Amino acid sequence: MTESVPQSAWVPFRSHAFTLLWCATIASNIGTWTHDVGAGWLMATLNPTPTTVSLVQAATTLPVFLFAITAGAVSDLVDRRKLLIGINILMAATAGSLAFLTAIDVVTPLLLILLTFLMGTGTAFVAPTWQAIVPSLVPRSALQPAIALNSLGINISRAIGPALAGFLIVSVGLYAPFTVNALSFIGIVVALLFWKPVRSETSALPREHLFGALRAGLRYAGHSTPLRSTLLRGGAFFLFASAYWALLPLIGKVLLGGDATFYGFLVGSIGAGAVTGALLLPRLRKRLQPDAMVRAGTVGTTVVLLLFALFPEKSVAIGASFLAGLSWILVLTTLNASAQTALPEWVRGRGLSIYITVFFGSMAAGSLLWGQLANFVGIPTALMISAVGILVLMIVTRNAHLGQGEQMDLAPSMHWPPPITTDTDAKDRGPVMTMITYTVSPAAQREFIGQMSLLAEARKRLGAYAWGLMQDAAAANQFIEYFFEGSWIDHLRHHERVSGEDQIIQNKILALLGENNAPVVRHLLGIGRSFDFPSSAMSEVSQ
Repeated sequence: MTESVPQSAWVPFRSHAFTLLWCATIASNIGTWTHDVGAGWLMATLNPTPTTVSLVQAATTLPVFLFAITAGAVSDLVDRRKLLIGINILMAATAGSLAFLTAIDVVTPLLLILLTFLMGTGTAFVAPTWQAIVPSLVPRSALQPAIALNSLGINISRAIGPALAGFLIVSVGLYAPFTVNALSFIGIVVALLFWKPVRSETSALPREHLFGALRAGLRYAGHSTPLRSTLLRGGAFFLFASAYWALLPLIGKVLLGGDATFYGFLVGSIGAGAVTGALLLPRLRKRLQPDAMVRAGTVGTTVVLLLFALFPEKSVAIGASFLAGLSWILVLTTLNASAQTALPEWVRGRGLSIYITVFFGSMAAGSLLWGQLANFVGIPTALMISAVGILVLMIVTRNAHLGQGEQMDLAPSMHWPPPITTDTDAKDRGPVMTMITYTVSPAAQREFIGQMSLLAEARKRLGAYAWGLMQDAAAANQFIEYFFEGSWIDHLRHHERVSGEDQIIQNKILALLGENNAPVVRHLLGIGRSFDFPSSAMSEVSQ
């Protein structure tokens, strides 16, 4: 495939659906940021200890870590639009409840954490579903700009929401940010009601069960090198970058002696930096590869942590917050794009949910870690430790390369012929064993084995287990590949999901076999507990 050319930052706005949902999301995210600032400041008022304040951040992120993978499987199995509408309505009700309870002054730290946990649970279901619909709104060539614009929208909201929250807390009361958030969900629900997504081609096979879908998603992620690398780099960054997010209320209030308005300015400065970074991204992508982009953002975050720790001045903190937002957007957008391009459509929700789980899990673990550490050694020392840690892990994970999926064709190739079986009701039969015989000349065998190791990963991504390659003891030019799958219907799904990238590997293997040496494929069905099955349940076909 030809090398992709960076698109204009604004090309996704040619899609009316993307524009509509993008604008509605900004309004909703402004409400979210006012809510988050309000929750952090409310807890700092109720119980201003590092551990308790950091629990607000943990209660926001922990549910995503716990439920996002299940949510991703659900998003791959149901109508994503209807799922988003339902969850947003429930989140609006939760935010409204917190606003009411705060207004009548009955909120306790435990109640605040519980309601924050419920909001985080809603986020767990919205986040993978929302990210999974992005590729359906824009062409693949505009995917990276679309991801950047989504990040830009989030950070425009981050620039407005915290400042608005500070103003509302001072001039109206602590209940006001939660009220704004509850109302902000109206716009996103209306936009989703107006959006009419294009119906994609559906499989003729029965819908997967939830647990089977979860297994398929985890199996795909475990055998996808591009996605594994993205997850490793993301976890290494987010675990340590979470330090300033978790401790920011205390940096503003305790270290710098600021009020709610100043805290809003700190978070708003992060948003302003992220907006600037999003606008610079198209130019930076022309000069920096994904790995270099993340390294630049990581070094910037290290500087931020050290500035907060060593220079407790309000003006320095505002500048550091701006740099934090700029660095954050470089890393987050690059990792998000790397995860998106590593996934085919059939497993996109599940794959993104695993990425989101790593993101929020690292943030939740980091929030607890840095809150506890700050209790024992102080806020400045905790920030300096996180600065050292983020640099060390950047070096350790340097060989996990990002953006590997950008040039891959992961769409279904549909080049496999339908498998033949004499059992007309074989879909629930299992396990299924596939055996493929190859005839390979001695000169080609070393390369053949190397290509087969790549094919093994492709097989496992799509549901195979117990894969193996054997050489015939009596005929050294004969090799037999074998693998198992759970049922005949799982094998049929395998046929539907083989990608263009898998076809490239298989074509290389076929070229090594030479003419008139097509591999011979056999499918064997498990007999189960009963012997009441057709006399010939083994099929043979050449491909």
